Amino acid sequence: MKLLPAARHRATQKVVIGDHDGVVVCFGMKKGEAVAVFKTLRGRTVARLELGGVLNTPQEKIFIAAGSEIRGFTKRGKQFLSFETNLTESIKAMHVSGADLFLSASYIYSHYCDCKDQHYYLSGDRINDVVCLPVERVSRVTPVLACQDRLLRVLQGSDVLYEVEVPGPPAVLALHHGDGGDSGEDLLFGTSDGRLGLTQITASKPVHKWEIRNEKKRGGVLCVDSFDIVGDGVKDLLVGRDDGMVEVYTFDGANQPVLRFEQALSESVTSIQGGCVGKDGYDEIVVSTYSGWVSGLTTEPAHREGGPGEELRLSQEMQSKISSLRSELEQLQLKVLQERGKYQQSSQSSNAKSAVPSFSINDKFTLNKDDASYSLILEVQTAIDNVLIQSDVPIDLLDVDKNSAVVSFSSCDSESSDNFLLATYRCQANTTRLELKVRSIEGQYGTLQAYVTPRIQPKTCQVRQYLVKPLSLHQRAHCIDPDRPVNTLTLTGQFSFAEVHSWVAFCLPEVPEKPPAGEGVTFYFQNTFLDTQLESTYRKGEGVFKSDNISTISILKDVLSKEATKKKINLNISYEINEVSVKHTLELIHPKLEYQLLLAKKVQLIDALKELQVHEGNTSFLIPEYRRILEEADHLQEEYKKQPAHLERLYGMITDLFIDKFKFKGTNVKTKVPLLLEILDSYDQNALIAFFDAA
Repeated sequence: MKLLPAARHRATQKVVIGDHDGVVVCFGMKKGEAVAVFKTLRGRTVARLELGGVLNTPQEKIFIAAGSEIRGFTKRGKQFLSFETNLTESIKAMHVSGADLFLSASYIYSHYCDCKDQHYYLSGDRINDVVCLPVERVSRVTPVLACQDRLLRVLQGSDVLYEVEVPGPPAVLALHHGDGGDSGEDLLFGTSDGRLGLTQITASKPVHKWEIRNEKKRGGVLCVDSFDIVGDGVKDLLVGRDDGMVEVYTFDGANQPVLRFEQALSESVTSIQGGCVGKDGYDEIVVSTYSGWVSGLTTEPAHREGGPGEELRLSQEMQSKISSLRSELEQLQLKVLQERGKYQQSSQSSNAKSAVPSFSINDKFTLNKDDASYSLILEVQTAIDNVLIQSDVPIDLLDVDKNSAVVSFSSCDSESSDNFLLATYRCQANTTRLELKVRSIEGQYGTLQAYVTPRIQPKTCQVRQYLVKPLSLHQRAHCIDPDRPVNTLTLTGQFSFAEVHSWVAFCLPEVPEKPPAGEGVTFYFQNTFLDTQLESTYRKGEGVFKSDNISTISILKDVLSKEATKKKINLNISYEINEVSVKHTLELIHPKLEYQLLLAKKVQLIDALKELQVHEGNTSFLIPEYRRILEEADHLQEEYKKQPAHLERLYGMITDLFIDKFKFKGTNVKTKVPLLLEILDSYDQNALIAFFDAA
């Protein structure tokens, strides 16, 4: 969605929007009603809509990307361009600058000038967005790609000039203030884990200006725009997120962003624009959402104040607006009743045919670094009736504050049917978006399935599958700490680069589907739960994996050898175990374990302390520590409830570490596990390390 430039200052603007059915609609607002300017015929889904035109003139030509084709329309709706790019993949992102057209499909970037092919680049990981620095302000053509592997790739022609590391997978790029800021080189990025940042893209190196962390645990950034909504002469930053949050950031004297306004919508925000649409002289933020709603947040005062004895009356305009809304609602209700009656009649007829209604699901299964859990977000264009979650691996379902659905669990017979989890979420009326949180156990891998049933007739259901990988809690990192003690696993054998890459992609998340260009590759990972790390380097015939956690090496050894056996490939496996790494891993677990034990102890005391408080009438006789527990009782219980099986998970990790340490020595110590659990129950770090050494 975009807003066409206004004919004069603060005049109303037209909204142009492309949808899933391939229709491009342009409309304006008159007296609160949408009036269509033009509407195109159905076609392939519109993946991207951008405005363009001759440089330094109003950008009022409309360009859309659908499949591998680019089409151009004038502001009156006349088509002036139809350009088939012949790309093998569908276009995902587009940027228009004068006669230059920058396109990216999943892995391919192409640059066209006057519809003639200029440059081409094949990316090592998925491309999420593309933008080019303003040619009229920066004398060079500098396209920037936002890639899934947490990098911005700055191009010169068909080559990478340099790469910019960003804190999360970048989902959206935009020029700061719409024109690149003071230098023309400032670039905004928003990540799929909810962060925002500004980087200056100079000719030789990047300069990081600022970054907004996602401390409120909000959704990923889907769209950004720059517009002066506050009216202070400085363009503000408008942000739309996938959990329906709309945010407005203003800039202080030091050019640092400050959150000024926020508004929560019920579904993900697909695009956001600032402009004047509804009424002359009143700016507003226009947003489009996943199911097709276009909404405006206006600066026009919504209420009037009156003194004592003054009579407040609704204006004539407001009264007519309310009555037209009422009549529209009545017409819609009547139409629904008529269609429902028709459906009932046809469903009882003997020669009626039933067709399964199609619906699309917008889904996302991502790892959160903060709490080492996976977020599963399901969004449907119509209301969701229920969602059934089934898993063949042991996983914990965590509480989500935003989730109002009623959950019920079914008992599972995991030994006979490989079912470890069966849960049904029954959604409240008009819920189109459901967010779940799950936490997996490393070493246990399989499939999580979601059966989504919307409230449409006849009843139909779609199944979505998500892979839970063996090292599911690992996340890609740019670099690792070279000073840690490491254990090394080396594989050699008659395998190709593509084969070893497919094994690594099976084990670890965030690995590109296709093998990267070149003879070999190195990836770094960090365990989001324990902060241990993994370095994987592999090429044809050889793979070397280094980690400071023996359990990570053990899981890799088991899974990689199983995958090689499936392909009937003979592997030579060798490993070097560093004894110091065990103590190092236990030291990383220690603060987490100590915190959880203390939390459990405090929660156990709460009921007894509350009883004492009721009995004695006050808490002045308690020691300060106990008084603090009573004051924080609600917070402690809430935190304890949010971490189901957290202690068991840590106990499990320590037990696995103990077994894996001796497995590499060829000793089976499973008989000593009860002794280990006794030590953990009366936990003392030194006693635990001594037990590991003595065993």
